[in-house]
Amino acid sequence: MQVGFIGLGHMGAGMAANLLRAAHEVTVFNRSADKRRPLLELGARAAATVADACTEETVITMLADDAALRQVALAEGGIVSTLRAGGTHVSMSTVSVALTRELTAAHEHARQRLIAAPVFGRPEMAAAGKLFIVAAGAAEALRKCQPLFEAMGQRTFPFGAEPAAASLVKLTGNFLIAATIETLGEALALVGKAGIDPAGFVELMTSTLFPAPAYRTYGTLIVERKFQPAGFAAPLGQKDVRLLLAAAEALHVSMPVASLVNDRLHRLIAQGGEKLDWSAISQLAAEDAGLRRTGGS
Repeated sequence: MQVGFIGLGHMGAGMAANLLRAAHEVTVFNRSADKRRPLLELGARAAATVADACTEETVITMLADDAALRQVALAEGGIVSTLRAGGTHVSMSTVSVALTRELTAAHEHARQRLIAAPVFGRPEMAAAGKLFIVAAGAAEALRKCQPLFEAMGQRTFPFGAEPAAASLVKLTGNFLIAATIETLGEALALVGKAGIDPAGFVELMTSTLFPAPAYRTYGTLIVERKFQPAGFAAPLGQKDVRLLLAAAEALHVSMPVASLVNDRLHRLIAQGGEKLDWSAISQLAAEDAGLRRTGGS
């Protein structure tokens, strides 16, 4: 397929590379031109503007937040104003439910289609083509985009025809990861202060009660205090938790644990942890227990 790809950060660069390796024709755009070079070497074409990346039937965006996606999609010369009628915008960013609904309406007005397809997975999974993709939108558009999803991920989970559903599912999943990090941090602070080997504790838990990737990945990061370079920086984590709380408020759903995690991320960032991985909130529990915060921070 011929596709435009906008946003070549930690995640987007690997995703676009896998599209090229799967023999798709990819035109790439990024505000920092130097991030395009490795992809150009793989055969990508460079777009000088957002509009230049929207000349094909499908354009993918992988951007950091609502503000970046809004600018790329809705500003003059953006996706909505330049993508052809009948074209499809695949939004793979983790953004608010409200913005996804706004984009859905804008694309419908322009006789275009929006697919929301946010992903679960850290940068190493993006590079390996092993992401889990949550996709929602018109069935025919989803079917046409499936070859793209197969190049970037190991499995696609459809969540119906309303794109906003995929955005809410992704935010809710990220909340569960953040809550997992917090509980791991608290548990490791407890066993650590008692003089119990934290690595052994994580090995026990991930081999028995909690054999899930999130526990293995973040348990290891916490024990080894590998918070830099950030696979998912703390400000992005707080952004997602805030968006979750906004969605919960709109639906009149109380989420006290989400509020706690939001406070933890706010404290980490206020103490200078804006460049750390969001798993560094685990060290706040260690500090609260009177353990010295060391490594990666």
